[in-house]
Amino acid sequence: MIRLILLTDFTEAFPHNMLRGILRFAREQSHEPWVACRMPPSFKDKYGLDGVLEWAKNWGANAIIGRFDNDEDVTAFRKNGIVALAQDFKQRFTVIPNITSDYFKTGDMAANFFLDKGFKNFAFYGYQNTVWSDERCDGFFNCISQAGYGEHFLSYKNQQLDTLWFYDSSALVDWLKSLPPHTALFCCDDNQGNKITEVCNFSGIRIPDDVAVLGVDNDVTVCNLSAPTLSSVNLDIERGGYDAAALIVQMMAHPDTPLTDVVIQPTTIVSRSSTNIYATDDPYILKALEYIHGNLYSPINVTDVLRQLPLSRRLLEIRFRKVIGQSIYNYISECRMKLFARLLQEGDTPVCEIALNLGMNNYGNLARHFKSVMGCTPTEYRKKHRQRQ
Repeated sequence: MIRLILLTDFTEAFPHNMLRGILRFAREQSHEPWVACRMPPSFKDKYGLDGVLEWAKNWGANAIIGRFDNDEDVTAFRKNGIVALAQDFKQRFTVIPNITSDYFKTGDMAANFFLDKGFKNFAFYGYQNTVWSDERCDGFFNCISQAGYGEHFLSYKNQQLDTLWFYDSSALVDWLKSLPPHTALFCCDDNQGNKITEVCNFSGIRIPDDVAVLGVDNDVTVCNLSAPTLSSVNLDIERGGYDAAALIVQMMAHPDTPLTDVVIQPTTIVSRSSTNIYATDDPYILKALEYIHGNLYSPINVTDVLRQLPLSRRLLEIRFRKVIGQSIYNYISECRMKLFARLLQEGDTPVCEIALNLGMNNYGNLARHFKSVMGCTPTEYRKKHRQRQ
C-alpha cells in the first residue's frame, strides 16, 4: 500500500482535481492500493515541519505533496525515506521536485484572448513575490508588449499571499477607477478574479463594459459565484496529479532519480459573462453583443438582433464585421457552441438534454457541427475536458 499525505488547502478546487489524477493513476497503472491523508495547512502552522515529519513517520507515509515555505528543510523527508513533492506556493524548490505549471504560457494565452477581442488597455492583479503570479504577469505583459501595447499596461500586486482573505478595498477601488475605459484585466487566479468582481459590484464599475475580467484555474464554483460569472483559463490539473503519482512511484523505486518537475499545462479559456464584450465604442455593436450574450440559452437569430437596433441589416452587418471580424450569424453560432461545450464540462446532464435545453432540436446536425468546430463529438469532448467538481 502506498500512503500519501496531501498537505494543502482542500477548500480550493485545485487539490481535488489533482487528487482525481492520482486516483486515476492508482487505478490504471499502480499495482498497489493507495491511501491519502488530507492534512490541513493549519497542522503545519501549529506543529511546524518537524511535527508533520513526525506524524508522517508514525503513519508510515511513503510520500507527501505539500505547500511548503522556502525556508523549511524539506530534504528531511527524503532523509527519512519519504518522497516529497512541493506544490507551488511562493517560490519553486531546487532540492525536491515541484508540481508547477507553464505560467508564462498561461499569461500569453490570456493576452492573445484579449487581443483578439480588440483590447488596447491591459492590467494585471496578483500577489507580491509569488512565482505563479509573477510569471503569469510576465507572460501576459510580454505578449501585449510584442503586440505594441506595452505602454498601456498597469499592475496591482500590493497583497501578500499570506494575507489571502484580507485586503484594502479602498486602495483597490481607487486603482480600478484609475483604469482607462475598456481595460482587459487578467487576474493571477480565480480567487483574485472573484475579489475583483465583488469590488466592482459595490463601487459601480461595470463588468465587462468598463473592465473585462479573466481568472485562472477554472474553479467552476468560484467562477459561477462571481457576478457576473467569471471567465477563466482552464488547466489540466488532473493530468498533473496523474504525472505526480507516476513520479512518486518512480522515486520510490529509484531514490537516485534526477529531480524532475511536474508541469501542468493550460488548455483552453472558458468564456463566461465577465469577458463577453469587444473593446469598441460603437453603441450599436455593444447593444447587439449585450442582447446576444443575454439570450444565448435561446435559439436567437440575426432577425432577433435587428429588432433591438434602428439599423438596416446591411449596415449592422458591415459595422458588426468591422468590430468583431465575422458575421452576426457566425458569431451567434460560435457563442452558442462555446456555451454548449462549457455545459458539457460543468455537469452530468445528458448531452441530448443539454442540447434540447438550448433549443438545439436536431442533435445529428449539432453533433456534426460540433465535431467540425471542436474536432470531436460532444460525448468525446465531455470525457476529455470536463471539470468534475
